Amino acid sequence: MSPSPDPHSPLGRRSGLPLPKHRYVPGLTARHPEGAFDRVRDMADAETSSQTAAQNTAWLHGLDLLEAGFYWEAHEVLEQVWMNAGPQTPERAMVQAVIQLANAALKHGMARPNAVLRLCAIAEDHLHAAALTGAADIMGLTPTDLQSQINRVRYAREDRGEVKLSLEIE
Repeated sequence: MSPSPDPHSPLGRRSGLPLPKHRYVPGLTARHPEGAFDRVRDMADAETSSQTAAQNTAWLHGLDLLEAGFYWEAHEVLEQVWMNAGPQTPERAMVQAVIQLANAALKHGMARPNAVLRLCAIAEDHLHAAALTGAADIMGLTPTDLQSQINRVRYAREDRGEVKLSLEIE
């Protein structure tokens, strides 16, 4: 059921799935067709959990998209992972933090600094909620690593182009 790889598209390093042909940046580039990410979203585990995060194809591909600068696309894929997490769980909060990080990085590329700051604050709120359990990692990510990526976006200079993110799964 995985998407057919395009021989001309690079593959995500975690998921092995093809990356999109272009980045969608609202107001600047073409939007992807409706349902373009449904097949990957359908690969999300029925229940999002830290114990199975390393095998959750949608989660892994969402992180691949984020690292490759496909911020809008990462949000689209990760939304299903978030919806499949239990209410008030560290996993749900961690996935929300990553989604808001993607949104902040997208706004950075759109030269919207006030939105970047607001979204980084929201990402931090979700990260802090996730970290309340004291777990060393949630969904394979350490709170410290995610905080450093939030700071990378928050303090990125607008005149230096795209911000590069990198998340390591434990």
